[in-house]
Order: sequence, then C-alpha cells, then structure tokens
Amino acid sequence: FGGPKGTGALYIRRKTRIGTFMDGGAQERGRRAGTENVPGIVGMGRAIELAVGEMPQKAPRLAAMRDRLIRGILDAVPDTRLNGHPVERLANNVNVAFRYVEGESILLMLDALGIAASTGSACTSASLEPSHVLTACGLPPEHAHGSLRLTLGHRNTEEDVDYVLEVLPGIIGRLREISPLRGEA
Repeated sequence: FGGPKGTGALYIRRKTRIGTFMDGGAQERGRRAGTENVPGIVGMGRAIELAVGEMPQKAPRLAAMRDRLIRGILDAVPDTRLNGHPVERLANNVNVAFRYVEGESILLMLDALGIAASTGSACTSASLEPSHVLTACGLPPEHAHGSLRLTLGHRNTEEDVDYVLEVLPGIIGRLREISPLRGEA
C-alpha cells in the first residue's frame, strides 16, 4: 500500500497465543522490546488511509491491466492455467500455473530481467510445499509447483505489462525445453 519501508503491522486475534519476539522490555504487552518507530507507525497509518481512499479510483485501472496480463499469458503460453476465478479476484492479482516447469526457476529468470514475482500464493511464499489453497482448488501438486503470482501496484504501467508479456513466454519455453517434467505428460 506504499507505506514506509521497514514498518509493518501484525493483527493478532483475541485469545491467540504468541511467543515473545524480542525480550527486554514491556513494550507491546511484553511481546517486543525496544523503542517503537513512531514516525514509521504514523506514516504507515497515513499510507493505509490514502490507499483505502484511492482504492475505488485505482482498482479499475489495476483490474484492466490484470485482465490484459492474464489474457496475454494464457494466449501466448500453452499448457497454462489461471488459478482462481477469472473475475472474482483482487484487482491486482494474477496467479497462473505453467505445466512442466518449477516456479522457482521462473522466479530466478524473471528476477534477472528485473521482474519481481512469487510462486504459489502469498500464504505459502516461504514454503517448498505447494500451496494448500491451490491444491484445495483442484490443482495437482506437480502443477501447483509451476505457479506464478504477479501482483500489480499503483506504480505499474501498461509498459510493465507489455514487458512481462514479451519475456515470459520465452522463459517458459526455455524452461520446458530442459524440464524433466515434460516427459511425464
């Protein structure tokens, strides 16, 4: 949402037990010692207010870029599946699964070209296991491992979408050429 770097929030549901993050003081009810970053907290609060207020104006633009990105990927790359509903999804979220490739390989090649992405869903980005969300939606684990998540933000442009659509098919093609998974079809 465009808040200050290094500042975050954690929502903890009532009666949820969590351990102490940092010992030494009584701040945050004894969960985290240290001086609170008041300017960061205020900046994050204001950034959230602005983001929520701008959502109705920005969502249609993001959704249009998202839809163009989804269509472009599905049209250009065979054996690709859209994960999730085509319309009933976040305005900025693209999640696709490419058969016969590993998502981590896609990420490395995209990163080398200056494109930030993730595999699977946000809730499993640090895990090697396929997303439980994607497998619950019926995606076999071997396909879920080939998932790619692209998230658009207010700074993204149509040129960014063009760039992804220009380089991604070649990346998937190169990875499929060397993939041992290709023979399992």
